[in-house]
Amino acid sequence: MTTTLSHPAPAAAELRPLCVDLDGTLVKSDTLIDSLLVLVRTRPLHAVYLPARVLRGKAAFKAYVTDEVTLDVAHLPYNRKLLQFLHQEQKRGRAIYLATGADARLAQRVADHLGLFTGVLGSDGATNLTGDRKLDSLRSHLGPGEFDYIGNDTPDLPLLARAAEPLVANPSPRLSRKLRARGIQPVRTFDERSRRLQSAIKAVRPYQWAKNLLIFLPLLLAHVVATRSLLAALLAFCCFSLTASATYIVNDLLDIEADRRHPKKRLRPFASGDLPAFTGLCIVAAFLLLALIGTRLLPAAFLGWLLVYLATTLAYSTYLKRAALVDVVVLSGLYTLRLLAGSAATQSHISPWLAGFSIFLFFSLAIVKRFAELENLRLTGSPPRNGRGYLVTDIDQLRAFGTSSAFAASVVFANYISSREVITLYRHPERLWLIMPFLILWLCRVWLLASRGDLDEDPVVFALTDKMSLVIGAIVAVIVLLAI
Repeated sequence: MTTTLSHPAPAAAELRPLCVDLDGTLVKSDTLIDSLLVLVRTRPLHAVYLPARVLRGKAAFKAYVTDEVTLDVAHLPYNRKLLQFLHQEQKRGRAIYLATGADARLAQRVADHLGLFTGVLGSDGATNLTGDRKLDSLRSHLGPGEFDYIGNDTPDLPLLARAAEPLVANPSPRLSRKLRARGIQPVRTFDERSRRLQSAIKAVRPYQWAKNLLIFLPLLLAHVVATRSLLAALLAFCCFSLTASATYIVNDLLDIEADRRHPKKRLRPFASGDLPAFTGLCIVAAFLLLALIGTRLLPAAFLGWLLVYLATTLAYSTYLKRAALVDVVVLSGLYTLRLLAGSAATQSHISPWLAGFSIFLFFSLAIVKRFAELENLRLTGSPPRNGRGYLVTDIDQLRAFGTSSAFAASVVFANYISSREVITLYRHPERLWLIMPFLILWLCRVWLLASRGDLDEDPVVFALTDKMSLVIGAIVAVIVLLAI
């Protein structure tokens, strides 16, 4: 039952203390997992020692992680509906306690930030304060009197069963089933989370699969239309898309704290707390397994390029993305790698002209992505906070790098049109010159919009949603067909 926050509480509730859980309740995510993700990103070598730390007990493990990581509590994905309710109860003079299984020091930092709580109860390094242990601790601190409790999952069941008024926030399906089995009806429910399936689809970023259409390019440019080759390209596209989605999720999980400080990225499923990190890891494992199974039907060389892509993207997510210029070189290289993977999957030749054109074109698009981010920050007067290694003062230099690379790509394409290879592939190769003005128009327009701050930070999203880009793409396709 979802409640209206303005609904008055019974008068007796004014005398009862209100106890609130932290993970999954006050905060939509799990602060321990959030801290672990930050630890893995900032100190990846420490991940080797985590299993040994777990063997010392949950409370000691939580204390260790709290010692190693200072989680940014100001940008945690708080349940806003619940916060509004707590502020109302505080104004009425009600005593509110934060009772959590998280380490007490982390819980205290959350309490200090919010300024809502009368007291804090949490794990102390020796006792993991969950379930019956949390109930016993509450009774020892509050006395034998009644209390109200707000929880979200099955460890909260003993407290909800003893509470005078049980309340839930984003309750798990398991908790809802067990509450119904015991005949317990929550007085209020504070739901603030998108649907799980919708969030999962958003997390895998299917629109980014458009990049993997490059796998078909070596086959198409070789003018091969054999069914076997097309099916191989389609399977390679699926394997690459699954692997790419898995790496996007890993990237989002490792970037979770930085994303929460970003005006747009804070709405991503993991940063917003709409999708649990554990669910993301399950998707990663399933997608990588499916991709690996698919590669068994393709040439071994394709698996090699796929593994190179996976290793490079993981290195990018953990370190390379924070090295200025190295990050854009890697991004542009990943585009070219898709061409090499497509060539291996279909066993079709990839020309040096295509390789050269792709390197310059994709380097320009990678630069324009960073340029757009900095330009948007400059227009809002905000400093860079994503740890990319760039400064707002780098804008002019990035513009020079990106535009020169764009025109270099145009020059390579012009030389390709004049090559002998084109004469053997096209009956009317001279018609390909008609592509040149549209290529230059699109590249110049991308950079012009980026300079005005009107470009989406992701050029792929821009190309798929911009009407003029779609029209230019259709015109280029028609010209190619007329030249064949």
